[in-house]
Amino acid sequence: MDDPAGDGIRAGWGWGQTRRLLSDFTRVGLDLLLPPRCLTCDTPTARADGLCGGCWTGLRFITPPFCAVYGTPFTHDLGEGSVSARALSDPPAFGRARAAVLYSGPARDLVTGLKFSRRRELAPVMARLMMRPAAELLAPETLFVPVPLHSLRRIGRRFNQSADLARHLARMTDTAWDAGTLVRTKATRQQVGLQARARHLNVRNAFRVPEDRMGLLAGRPVVLIDDVLTTGATVSACARALLKAGAGRVDVLTFAMAVPGEADEDTDFDL
Repeated sequence: MDDPAGDGIRAGWGWGQTRRLLSDFTRVGLDLLLPPRCLTCDTPTARADGLCGGCWTGLRFITPPFCAVYGTPFTHDLGEGSVSARALSDPPAFGRARAAVLYSGPARDLVTGLKFSRRRELAPVMARLMMRPAAELLAPETLFVPVPLHSLRRIGRRFNQSADLARHLARMTDTAWDAGTLVRTKATRQQVGLQARARHLNVRNAFRVPEDRMGLLAGRPVVLIDDVLTTGATVSACARALLKAGAGRVDVLTFAMAVPGEADEDTDFDL
């Protein structure tokens, strides 16, 4: 007797389904031999690209109330649109800065793992967490622009962690991005140990927009992408270069934000 249902299943089965089945078996086998581990503390986890419960709860997500300009958290609600004393006394070149988490604990481990240990598998995880604050900054025709490294530093590091974040975030949010819109023309010294004024002087005129990218800006809203925001010296210098080249608006989005007094003195920021 014919079995129409069975015939249909057999007729629809092909190499694609076989390949997916083999892939599933391989993944299960690897999970049994090498159980997934937390990306920061190596504790066994349910999935290979996640954090354990302890590290997840250790992330300090930035939520309102916060400064409307710098995005720095307030201890209590000062009203919609309130800005910090810092924003009033030292207005930045960019419009708004937003970050997913505070730079401490597991967030610090993710940043340093990506930047210094070249663990590029961390970038999509960090970008996924950046999607929430990104929603506030996205507008029609938004262009993601990563903070660039000087060519000499890129050779030493072999990749730009900000470009990795921008690429993954652009894919997740269906937003355009371009790593060539902004270039770093000066091999500035590292910002470690510099006071705020010295940091601003260190990156003054260190960035420019190539002529062949001018048309890409032309009144367009830009969101600068970086891993950590501290004094804002580097992103302000980037914003000035972008605005001078014709960008309509420049905001800043980072994975983490350092709050004055909470970060280590030797933290390597704004490189």
